[in-house]
Amino acid sequence: MPKQKTHRAASKRFKLSKSGKLFHQMSNYFHKNANKRSKSIRQARQDKELTGGPAKNIKRMIGS
Repeated sequence: MPKQKTHRAASKRFKLSKSGKLFHQMSNYFHKNANKRSKSIRQARQDKELTGGPAKNIKRMIGS
C-alpha cells in the first residue's frame, strides 16, 4: 500500500508542537486592524491550540 501524502494546505495552516499539540493562527488578524481593540489584536498574535475531533483529522492530514 502506498504512503499517505501530506495535505499541503493543512501543513501550511497548522503546526504540531514537540509534545503533539496542534496549533493554528487566529482568524481576523491581518486586515482592518484600525477598527479592532488592541486587546483583540494582541491576543490574535498567539497561536491557538486545536483539540478534539478536528485535531485528530488534521493530524492525520499532516501525517504525524
